[in-house]
Amino acid sequence: MLDIKFIRQNSDLVKDAVKKKFMKVDIDRLLALDEKRRRLIQESETIKAAQNKLSKSLSADKNGLALKESKDLKERFKELEKELKIVQAEYDDLMSLVPNIISPDTPIGPDDSANKEIFKWGEPKKFDFKIKDHIELGQDLDIIDTETGVKISGFRGYYLKNEGAMLHLAILWYCWEKIIKAGFKPLIGPTLVKNFVLFGSGHFPFGKEEVYQIGNPGKLASGQEGGEPLYLTGTSEPTLLAYFSDKTLNENDLPIKVCGFSQCYRSEAGSYGKDTRGLYRLHEFVKVEQVVLCKNNLEESNKWLEEMRRISEAILRDLELPYRVVQNSSGDMGAGKYKMFDIETWMPSRANYGETHSDSNLTDWQARRLNIKYKDNEGKINFVHALNNTVIASPRILIAVLENYQQKDGSVLVPKVLQKYLGFKKIVRGKN
Repeated sequence: MLDIKFIRQNSDLVKDAVKKKFMKVDIDRLLALDEKRRRLIQESETIKAAQNKLSKSLSADKNGLALKESKDLKERFKELEKELKIVQAEYDDLMSLVPNIISPDTPIGPDDSANKEIFKWGEPKKFDFKIKDHIELGQDLDIIDTETGVKISGFRGYYLKNEGAMLHLAILWYCWEKIIKAGFKPLIGPTLVKNFVLFGSGHFPFGKEEVYQIGNPGKLASGQEGGEPLYLTGTSEPTLLAYFSDKTLNENDLPIKVCGFSQCYRSEAGSYGKDTRGLYRLHEFVKVEQVVLCKNNLEESNKWLEEMRRISEAILRDLELPYRVVQNSSGDMGAGKYKMFDIETWMPSRANYGETHSDSNLTDWQARRLNIKYKDNEGKINFVHALNNTVIASPRILIAVLENYQQKDGSVLVPKVLQKYLGFKKIVRGKN
């Protein structure tokens, strides 16, 4: 969410962001509502002041004129209150849709086709045999079972088995240890959250169709309905951010660096027909996420954007997986994002890179929605800048590992950095 004062003073810049993010938000209507809202508030306050002044003379009101005037003011106040409620509701709805501005170097375009490659590491391996994709490898090695997964869970269901399940946990634990060693404090929070959490992170109202809502969120022990709706999170980013909601931090405590480990749930409603086979696009997976809260300073938050990306790149280098970094286009960024990078890892069966990490600077857009502030050393209150980045997400990363490390005999080598967690160096069906 942007500051309404900023929108008033920079309406053309905000309209430009709406256009470049290919959104539909009527900024002129918002500003008209803001003006009307302020006028109604001011008029209501004037009436309150008049009522307070008049109340002092009611005891001496012999002809009833003061009493009549008091009643008239009360009725007018009720009318204003009713009108203000309607205006405020529309104003709040529009404010929640206003996107963040974008960085000057963000590529302009409607979707990922306009993303700009800025860096590449490693050379895709050239195989001297016919390669298998990760599903074929998973079936042959008895480590992935999508057929039974679909039977049990429905479309996009899966089982990781045997060494596949072990490899999944080894990658996650390796990344969990690495991010903690980098100075990020670990937090394992709820995956069931209230509406304000997802509104605060910006997943509501924009991506509500991607979020699962619980059917019986607040049933009491008696079975009686109670409580507000609950939702399953698609990443631990919302809960990491909401942990600090309504808090005023001290500047000396910044930056705050936290990491989360969680199961993630996504309906993938917007991806009908895409990546329907395999482990690339799933309804549930596990993710290690990192979040930084820093001072309200673009130079500093962009520094952390680069630092978080560096950590993810280091993980892929440790795994010896070829990858590239792309800067996301204006239309391929969420509403709240100022600047964003994706890291894409080479996946041989796709003969292309596939997204495995996402690194974003949202400046103070989320902090305003969640009311996360800090007091600087001069006593001024500011909203923090918030950033997030994927440390790792599995089993998607298993696609790259299995396919890049496959051998001619059908086995799969284990990346060296993971061997200490597993006790074996190669996956061969029934031999580990």
